[in-house]
Amino acid sequence: MSLSIQGKTAIVTGAANGIGLAIARHFSDLGANVVFTDRDEERLFDECGASDDECAPNIRAFAGDLSEKLTVANLISATIDAFDRVDILVNACRQIIPTDPFDPADTSIEQMLQQNLFTSLRLSQAVAKKMIAQAEGDDRDDETRGAIVNISNIAAMRSHPDLMGYSVSLAALEQSTRSLALSLAPNRIRVNAVSFGSVMSASLQAGLAEDELKRKDIQSHTPLGRIASAREVAGAAQFFASDGAGFVTGQILCVDGGRSLLDPVGVPLH
Repeated sequence: MSLSIQGKTAIVTGAANGIGLAIARHFSDLGANVVFTDRDEERLFDECGASDDECAPNIRAFAGDLSEKLTVANLISATIDAFDRVDILVNACRQIIPTDPFDPADTSIEQMLQQNLFTSLRLSQAVAKKMIAQAEGDDRDDETRGAIVNISNIAAMRSHPDLMGYSVSLAALEQSTRSLALSLAPNRIRVNAVSFGSVMSASLQAGLAEDELKRKDIQSHTPLGRIASAREVAGAAQFFASDGAGFVTGQILCVDGGRSLLDPVGVPLH
C-alpha cells in the first residue's frame, strides 16, 4: 500500500494557519505540488513567500474569498496554470463562532453553514468537474481520478450549547461528505473526511498558557492522555489523498485520541 502523494497536485484551503497550514506544508514536504489558499492574504504570503518567485517550485499561494464563484474559478485556473492539473482538494478552512441558543437574532449558525458547509461544498463541486474533465479519454477503471478530503471535528457528533452552530455545520459537512462520495463514485473521485479532537494549534496553545486547568481537562477526557499535533491530522489527510486509500470513500476518520468514545455532553469541546 503506497501512501505517496509525490507529483500529485493539491489545493489546500485555510492554509494560512493552523491545521490547513500543517496539511499544506506536509503535502509539499512529501513532494506534492500544493496551492496554499486562504482569504488572509498577508499571513498566507508570509507563510509561502512574498511572491510565487520566492516560493518553493512546488508551492503556490492564492488569496481570496472562496465563497465567491469568481474566486473559485480563478483558484482552479491558477492551479492549472501552475501545475497543469488538480488531483487532491483538502477543505481545511473552518469557522468557529459561539452561538447564543436563546437569541433569535443570532446569525452564527447561518455564518458557519456558509463557511463550513456551502463554501467547501461548492469548491468541491467545481474541483470535481475539473477532475472529471481532465480524465476524459482515460479508460482505466481501477485508478482514482481525484480525492477530496474534508476537515471536520468531533463537535459534529457531540453537543455543547455554546457550539451549537459549529456542531450543526460540521454534522452537515460530514453528511455532505457521504452524499458527495456516492455521487462522484462513478467518476472514481473519492470523498472522505478527517474529524479531529483537540489539536495543539496556536490559538489553543495560547489559551492553555493562561488556563492550565483546561489542559488537564482535555487530557483527562482523552484516553491517550495528550493533545494531538496538527501534523497528526495532516497524516490522516495524506492517507485519504493517497492511492493507499484507493478503495475508501464516504468515510469519516476520527483522529481524537479516543476522546469521542467517552466525551460526556457536559464537557466543552476544546
